Formats: sequence, structure tokens, C-alpha cells
Amino acid sequence: MRNDGKKKSVLITGASSGIGKSAARFFADGGWNVAFSFNKSEREAEELEAELSSKTFCRAYRADLSVSGEAEKLAGKAMSDFGDFDALVNNAGTAHFGMIQDMTESDVDFVFAVNVKSAMMLTKAIVPCMISKKSGSIVNVSSVWGVCGSSCESVYSASKAALIGFSRAAAKELAPSGVRVNCVCPGVIDTRMNDCFSEEEKKDIASGIPMGRFGTPEEAASVICFLASDGSSYVTGQTINVNGAFITC
Repeated sequence: MRNDGKKKSVLITGASSGIGKSAARFFADGGWNVAFSFNKSEREAEELEAELSSKTFCRAYRADLSVSGEAEKLAGKAMSDFGDFDALVNNAGTAHFGMIQDMTESDVDFVFAVNVKSAMMLTKAIVPCMISKKSGSIVNVSSVWGVCGSSCESVYSASKAALIGFSRAAAKELAPSGVRVNCVCPGVIDTRMNDCFSEEEKKDIASGIPMGRFGTPEEAASVICFLASDGSSYVTGQTINVNGAFITC
């Protein structure tokens, strides 16, 4: 199966697991061509590529988005195969736990490179084809901690807050060109990022969420897909919280 240019295409970063993987499945089920990136999870990426290729045109690309220039290389490879993109989902991210006094400059550089810089550089690379069509949607995946901050996650929180700021500014800049930019802020989602917690700790965390449970990757992914779809054609510059009322601001 090849990309014949008749179907919409999406590029998703960090899609070998979690929210990105669920989003890739949603898009494929909706008839989109799907390009996605991964870094270390090669087996999972190959399995997902094979799964989605039975439904649509799909390609997986390895990219270490912490490395300068990798975002641009990813965009170039994907556009060579897909032509152009109707949606970009900047989902790749990395976490950092630690006290402020213990953080290093390399910690800051690494987290911001993956969580913020890669999204900015991919947007720069992909958006010209959207502007030329006067149509396109960019969805940046931030975090609840980008909205309200988290103790012992200052670097991560700052990077996710920066992604929200970039989304809002880009939305205003690109709106006259027909390109929409929105930000999704998941709360506590049941992904591998929470494997560091014991079952008892997970129960304690869930007790602090008004809905009484973790969210699922599918619940976050469905919002991402809505924001990329024509059903949200007048929605741009928004920060959408998906957190079970963990925060309501």
C-alpha cells in the first residue's frame, strides 16, 4: 500500500507506546496515512508499523530528538515518503525527577531539547506545506504539570509550560494561513511513565484525582485526533486538559 495523496496524512513523534501509539491507531482507523517516530523501542515500532500497514500507508522512523538536527532529518525523510502532512502531533517527551539544587545544565538541555526544541523545529519544517494548502493542524502534547507545576519536577514542568506558550504564540501567527495549533495537557495517564510507582502508590495517586482513576492513553489520544480533524475547524490556540478534574483551571 502506498500513499496516493488522496488521504490525509499525519506525522506523530514518540508513537511506539502510550498516548502516541493510541493516537496512531486512532488516525489509521479514521483513514489517515500515518508516519511516526520512535527512538529506542524498535520492536514495538516495527510491530505497530506492521499493524497499521494492514489498514493504511504507514512508516516508522527512528529519531533521537534530543540531538540537534534530528527533527529536521525526520521531517525530510517523512515528507519524502508522504509528500506533505495535514497534521503534526508533537508527542515525544521525556521526564525528569529531582530537586532544583540537584539539576545539572545537561539535564535542562536534554529535557528542553526533547520536549520543546524538537516540537519547534518540526513545526518549522512541516508548516510550509500546510501554509501552501491554507490548511493544517498541529497538536502539541504538554502535561498537567505544564499548567500548574509539580514539586521535584521543575525542569519537566518548565519544558511543558514552554510548549504551551509556543502553541499559543504559533496559533496566533499561523491562523491567517489556515493552520491551527492546539495543546493537549494530559493528567495522570496509565502509561509506562508511571511504572516507577508501586501499586499502593498508584492507588494513593488515584485517590487524589476526582474521577478516582488514571486516564487511559486512548482517552488522551481521542482528544488529539479531534483537534486534528475537521470537527475542530474553529478551535485554535487552546490548551485542553485531559485529567479527570485533577485540575480545572
